Amino acid sequence: MELLSGLRVVEGSAFVAAPLGGLTLAQLGADVIRFDTIGGGLDYKRWPVTDDGVSLYWAGLNKGKRSIAIDLSRPEGRELATELITAPGDNAGVFLSNFPESGWLADARLRARRPDLVYVNIVGNPDESTAVDYTVNAASGIANATGPVGSLFPVNNALPAWDIATGLNAVIGVLAAERKRTVTGEGQLVKISLADVAFTMVANLGFLAQAEVSHENRPPLGNDMYGAFGRDFATRDGRRVMVVAISLNQWRTLVKATGIEEHLPAMERAFDADFTKEADRYRARDGIAALLKPWFEARTLDEVRKALDAHGVCWGPYQTFTQLLDDDWRVAPTSPVFGDVDHPGIGTLRTPASPLKFPTEPPEPPAAAPLLGMHTDEVLADVLELSPAEIGALHDDGVVASAVALA
Repeated sequence: MELLSGLRVVEGSAFVAAPLGGLTLAQLGADVIRFDTIGGGLDYKRWPVTDDGVSLYWAGLNKGKRSIAIDLSRPEGRELATELITAPGDNAGVFLSNFPESGWLADARLRARRPDLVYVNIVGNPDESTAVDYTVNAASGIANATGPVGSLFPVNNALPAWDIATGLNAVIGVLAAERKRTVTGEGQLVKISLADVAFTMVANLGFLAQAEVSHENRPPLGNDMYGAFGRDFATRDGRRVMVVAISLNQWRTLVKATGIEEHLPAMERAFDADFTKEADRYRARDGIAALLKPWFEARTLDEVRKALDAHGVCWGPYQTFTQLLDDDWRVAPTSPVFGDVDHPGIGTLRTPASPLKFPTEPPEPPAAAPLLGMHTDEVLADVLELSPAEIGALHDDGVVASAVALA
């Protein structure tokens, strides 16, 4: 995909949010150069890993980037990274990082080298104290609204939702600040806090308003959907499915597919409800579920799929990651998003490209992640315009390393 072709972004990062931001930009065509210390940064060996200790996590978040390995503990190494961040060019001078904006990475120091620098810096809390997705999620209230009905203990979500939202917001920050620079010539220091992203989204979704206006906390509901009918059911062959009826049309298709029409008038009277109303379906959810449960328990997953799909019901099967990998179309190598790609040091992996689709852009095939330091010499030559002799001297002095040296 060539939408961001020509834009060069330097990434100094670890963990999820910043690497995801760089990955998203790379999948849209930007030249994203990630620098790491020799031997790898904090996330270079993060689980899950192969039997040989190669991080599948690192490989997943760094696809399509260029990698340079520098000894960042030495002044010479930090100077190389600074030159890379502030290198000249209309489409350069963009830095995305979740490293502390201090010391040699302080905005003032970098901006003294390039006044129009676009610098997007991801922090934990708004005061820049340490926070990660798990600590922010705990404070957000979401964990207390997650878990079985009547649960007295908070339940964490395995999905790092706030990291993901922060990484994608960081991309918006990069593009907005770069747009501003294109128009005015002015650079920007953009700060984005993981906690701010989480708490503003909790407010946007009405959780805070519910607490403020109604003086109540959202209760844990197990797998039920709050405010509408949505519940999980077991099938005859031991699988589980999630069924959702938010809109009136979704409700009508579910009723028709499962044949429960004749029982609804009596249930509406029993619950003093009108099932054409979303709120009434929510309040009567246990009664509705009791009607639906035998229908699902009498059928296999395949039979459920055929019946629900024939009527356009909104539903989905519960799947393990292994079952998702074997799914017929969702992550098949023939899908528009996924393909089988050979990753150095790992082997063939089912690998996604960008989920964005543009009618004027041919889909970009999925890419592999680089080996650490794979592009060290290439970046030093084409970005910093160092000669082979100068690059060789940096290797001899241990200031930089290549993938071969690190293997």
